Amino acid sequence: MTCIALVAGEASGDLLGASLIQSLKSRYPDAEFIGIAGPEMIKAGCESLYPMESLSVMGLTEVVRHLPELLKIRRNLLQKLLKIKPDVFIGIDAPDFNLKLEKKLKHKGIKTVHYVSPSVWAWRQWRVKKIASSIDLMLTLFPFEVPFYEKNNVHARFVGHPLADMIPLEPDMMSARKSLAIDQDKKVLAILPGSRMPELERLSNVFIGTATLCHQQNPALEFIVPFANQKTMDYFQGELDESEQKLPITLVLGNSRQVMQASDAVLLASGTAALEALLLKKPMVVAYRLSPITYWLLKTFGLLKVSNYSLPNLLAGKQIVEEYIQHAAMAGNLSTAIMQLITMHEGTSELMAIYHTIHKSIKKDASQEATKAIAELIG
Repeated sequence: MTCIALVAGEASGDLLGASLIQSLKSRYPDAEFIGIAGPEMIKAGCESLYPMESLSVMGLTEVVRHLPELLKIRRNLLQKLLKIKPDVFIGIDAPDFNLKLEKKLKHKGIKTVHYVSPSVWAWRQWRVKKIASSIDLMLTLFPFEVPFYEKNNVHARFVGHPLADMIPLEPDMMSARKSLAIDQDKKVLAILPGSRMPELERLSNVFIGTATLCHQQNPALEFIVPFANQKTMDYFQGELDESEQKLPITLVLGNSRQVMQASDAVLLASGTAALEALLLKKPMVVAYRLSPITYWLLKTFGLLKVSNYSLPNLLAGKQIVEEYIQHAAMAGNLSTAIMQLITMHEGTSELMAIYHTIHKSIKKDASQEATKAIAELIG
């Protein structure tokens, strides 16, 4: 029986893992899947030895705070996997947790795959040496990542992005509005302040302030804010109540893709949501705030190696969407950029053409491509 070990650290990795498990089952119908999984991977048939939420920490300072628990989980998981001796270990994203685990497993003769490249080409580039000694294969979601790895003697395969497979090239905005009971003639701004608490804590007030300024300029504009879970939704509602702003704003649990699809424009925290907005062909403004210490470290030691940080701009190789980081992510800047998008007519067709080109370039049936690469590795 084939044994495949997987570790995912957050919701996006859980979705990738679930799709990959389904594809691997078609190649290895008797396979056993074990590791650290979220609800989607568990539903697909993976036995989870620890709760995935234990790994869902972000930023340098946040990881330090949770370090003892993370080290204990990794140590215990390593011992269990060395006893099981899986045919292959697949670390899905979560590089700070997975890479050290992969290195120890590889040195014990277990094949190791890392699915979703860390942004090593953008910052902390010295990590590529650690990656080279830790994995047998890197599966990348974006084409520009492979040349970087090849230059550094890391075996890498571009498999495409699963979201590009799932989202049609021509999304249906009208049907999304109908399912959400939104008037077809309304102007709607989707707001996505992030899926994790640290993101919400840094961006909620900024995004509420942005919505307030936009509403002052266009009282007919409506706002919809989707949330990954009840905890983040309750937090945002609390911040909204404290602001005492009377806004035409609707909070929604889940359905973030449908909300974006129904909108005229999107204001969001940088991350996978920006790629999703691109695939849904939505004009967007991207904002992000790191913890002050993390940002200071990046700036002081020159750790950031790219001029643009949002995925649409990285994939285009130039700035096609407005992005604001740290102190520039202020309500005044964001509202000005949003109102330009809401009223924009010229340039829209050019932006949509770029979006379509990018969508086609990363639409590769990612799970099948990943399965082929993994099968070649383990034989």
